[in-house]
Amino acid sequence: MQNRKTKIVLIALILIVAGVVVSVFVDYRKVLDNVDTSFLPENTAVTLSMKRLRQTATRDGIKEWILDAGSAQFVNNKKQAILKDLSVTFYPKDGEPVFVTADEGILKIDSNDIEASGNVVVKREGYRLDTDSIQYEHSRRMIHARRPVKITAEAFDLAADAMSFELDTKKTQFKGNVRGTIRDNISL
Repeated sequence: MQNRKTKIVLIALILIVAGVVVSVFVDYRKVLDNVDTSFLPENTAVTLSMKRLRQTATRDGIKEWILDAGSAQFVNNKKQAILKDLSVTFYPKDGEPVFVTADEGILKIDSNDIEASGNVVVKREGYRLDTDSIQYEHSRRMIHARRPVKITAEAFDLAADAMSFELDTKKTQFKGNVRGTIRDNISL
């Protein structure tokens, strides 16, 4: 009689444990079905994908820029990272930081050059630049916009077909169809 009760109790425990294991497995599958996979690679050449990326570039212990992205896909054979929801803060030697935001971009890993495109906005000390795309050349610390740009500030508006900006010297050069409006009391 005792053996029979022990067998019934053991069978009941086995059935309860099996039920718990099945229940956990089913709930875990539901969680996996709801995982955000929008950042996963569409390209089979991608070797690594991540949902968030933050990278800081320094030279001789001095911070040159910080890059943040909502997602990144690393393509080893091209030595680049494809970025979404891009934000970069550049730090000139003297002066205020330069902030860049864009829908997407590419970080060239071997050179630290950056390309940004899609609703590109560059902000610096009361100025705002809007364009379709920019390129950052790390070796020369220059930002190039080879597409039309529009710059707005409190005192003026300016537009041009192309522009380049040297971060450390703060020298800006505009090219092609440069036009602007000055809103200030100027006496000539």
